Amino acid sequence: MSTTPIGVTNPHRPVLAIEGLTVSFDGFKAVDNLNLYVGRNEVHVVIGPNGAGKTTVLDLICGKTPSTSGSIRFNDRELTKMREFDIVRAGVGRKFQTPSIYENLSVYENLEMSFPRGRSVFGALVFNRSPDVIARVKEVAAEIFLDEQLHQQADLLSHGQKQWLEIGMLLMQEPELLMLDEPVAGMSVSERTKTAELLGRISQGRSVLVIEHDMEFVKSIAHKVTVLHQGKVLAEGSMESVQANPKVIEVYLGH
Repeated sequence: MSTTPIGVTNPHRPVLAIEGLTVSFDGFKAVDNLNLYVGRNEVHVVIGPNGAGKTTVLDLICGKTPSTSGSIRFNDRELTKMREFDIVRAGVGRKFQTPSIYENLSVYENLEMSFPRGRSVFGALVFNRSPDVIARVKEVAAEIFLDEQLHQQADLLSHGQKQWLEIGMLLMQEPELLMLDEPVAGMSVSERTKTAELLGRISQGRSVLVIEHDMEFVKSIAHKVTVLHQGKVLAEGSMESVQANPKVIEVYLGH
């Protein structure tokens, strides 16, 4: 039997393991005994009809909503007992549907403020533009296609560029798990293509959990797809196998 040395991450163990996860709101089970596993360096997409529990799952992972029962383990740490900011510090980053950027600041300043040292009150007081901060900002700006907009005010960006900027703000924190809720909603065709390229690139060093309705986009990015229905897993596998599943066609893709 093989063992993993202490301090070394087992590459075969999922970065995120959700088991028996349930959350009830006044007796209604929004998530019902859910099992979900996200592998390392995997783009895992969750799809399903409205009300299937997709966004609730992200709320549970990041600590915004407390679970009724079950387990959420991230790198073998139990998240259900942790506070939201501790979950972020542990390496989980989350992007919501609407971009939450500082529109009156430049792209550079938005990225700079997201550097881990600048996020605490004390850190912000003593924060300076040291070479490592400048290098990291430029590196991330190039990654999110905004290196030529570094000194542009964020409110002048297109909708797609604002989405990329928020992804960049998360990348500044170097999360090991990045969660994105409908990242291409409202984007142009060319922006969707570039976003697929971006997710393919950033998943080479981290895991990405995505909620999305755009099936063509899902097909272009997903290593694995989970279909949720009424808070439970309806089907799971490659996009091709999920699309061919009669149950999925009946409750979701057929509509």
